Amino acid sequence: MGTIDADFSGETVVVTGGSSGIGRAVATGFGDAGATVINADVREAPKDTDADVPTHETIEERGGTAAFVGTDVSKPSQIASVIEAAGEFGGVDVMVNNAGVHRSLEFLDVTPEDFDAVHGVNLRGTFFGTQLAARDMIDRGVEGTIVNTSSTTAERAEWNHSHYAATKGGIRMLTRSAALELDRHGIRVNAVAPGPIATEIREGWSEEASEIEDSDGLPSRAGTPADLRDAYLFLASEGASYVTGETVWVDGGASL
Repeated sequence: MGTIDADFSGETVVVTGGSSGIGRAVATGFGDAGATVINADVREAPKDTDADVPTHETIEERGGTAAFVGTDVSKPSQIASVIEAAGEFGGVDVMVNNAGVHRSLEFLDVTPEDFDAVHGVNLRGTFFGTQLAARDMIDRGVEGTIVNTSSTTAERAEWNHSHYAATKGGIRMLTRSAALELDRHGIRVNAVAPGPIATEIREGWSEEASEIEDSDGLPSRAGTPADLRDAYLFLASEGASYVTGETVWVDGGASL
């Protein structure tokens, strides 16, 4: 099977939630493709069981340029600080709004505090991450790209996911709306919708992975962060120059 090579040399990429899981795979992927990468996360150390070196240090060990900026994306002022930090490297060319949290709760058990915590990071963080990055691109006259992380739960209901799914559906519509309004500035906005991915964000994923692998349907296995990486790179690349407002489903066929 062939491979696609992406070159982001000379570009600065901000990845929120880049310390672990999908964000880490995406951040290191951009680093391997030559980009300067800023990891914006609440914690520097990875949570992945197979990683112990922070993302920015891993990129640097591979010969790239990277930095870590402690960031709570639920606070727009902290996102603004990340955008400002990117200015030291020329400014944001690609913004990946990936930071997310998950709490598995039945609909009737979700409290206002649970709702606000999940929406604050997932939807609020993505909204203002998109807005602030776009403002920076417009101010600098850059036709940049923005890639958001949605989920198959944006359309596919699952038990104990009501508040989480609402954020991911919101991200999908935000992506479409922002793409419409930012097109006149030459800024493309797209999203990736992961399916069942084996990361630490979701409680019990190892049990779910076993159920998937034992089933006769699709997906035939749980996905990994590496399975998603190239979708983000493609959407941010010149190869996707005529793609905007789209959500690319990377789910092993789960949505079928």
